[in-house]
Amino acid sequence: MSTNFAIIGGDLRIIKLAKMLAEEGNTIYTYGLEKAEELKNIENVIFCEKLSKAIQDTEIIIGPIPFSSNGKDINTPFSDKNISIRELMHVINAKILIAGTITPEIYELANDEYIEIIDIMKREELAVLNTIATAEGAIEIAISNTNKILHGSNILILGFGRIGKVLARKMAGLSSKVTCAARKDEDLAWIKAYGHNVTNINTLGENLSQYDIIINTVPHLILTPERLQYISNDCLLIDLASNPGGIDKRAAKDKGLKLIWALALPGKVAPVTTAEFIKDTIYNILKEVYKK
Repeated sequence: MSTNFAIIGGDLRIIKLAKMLAEEGNTIYTYGLEKAEELKNIENVIFCEKLSKAIQDTEIIIGPIPFSSNGKDINTPFSDKNISIRELMHVINAKILIAGTITPEIYELANDEYIEIIDIMKREELAVLNTIATAEGAIEIAISNTNKILHGSNILILGFGRIGKVLARKMAGLSSKVTCAARKDEDLAWIKAYGHNVTNINTLGENLSQYDIIINTVPHLILTPERLQYISNDCLLIDLASNPGGIDKRAAKDKGLKLIWALALPGKVAPVTTAEFIKDTIYNILKEVYKK
């Protein structure tokens, strides 16, 4: 069954998503995407001059991922328009908004306008699938920013959550010498079960000097200035964690270490595949919503 969607703002992933949804027979009303050239000749994609026009004929509004970078306006990299969160919420009134990385303040605004917000980044199925693109993106960065092959390289992965598990397996598949660091006894046991070398985050210190590449997946500070002093000057540091990350950026710069803070890799390295994951997740959401 075809559905009407309003797609407001968003990056290349959202453009690819709009194209996929339209090609599957859905009608797509857009606003804040006027620079998305690849959508302009797609049947079922309607560019609207006003925000209210884009939203009036649909109950499902798809917003950016992440929703906002400044807490005031939604993200619109393919538009010159500034769309304030408050304006969007007022126009949506009593409908469903699907977007990513929603802050508590936005939920409060939504309550005032009787809007049901669904943060798609909290969906487990999308989070799991996104780890694949994140891991492959991290490998691409590692290959591009070192003068050694990954085969035989000593690699330390900080954290053994979803991303750590997938990344460690892929790195091991490239014949890297993979060590994973965690704190919980359960995670340390799983690292051993997967066949990787294991170390406890709490004991990191002089042992950091042996690694060619260190990749952080933990969203709080692990590599402090004190720990960074042990890291080899030719070691590549990759931080995959969201703000503030797990590596002290200023201390790494002061020591002259090469650090790459690689955020939102799925959208950068695989926008088409990521859009497919988002589309499938949206269809799952709609099944749940209309089953109520």
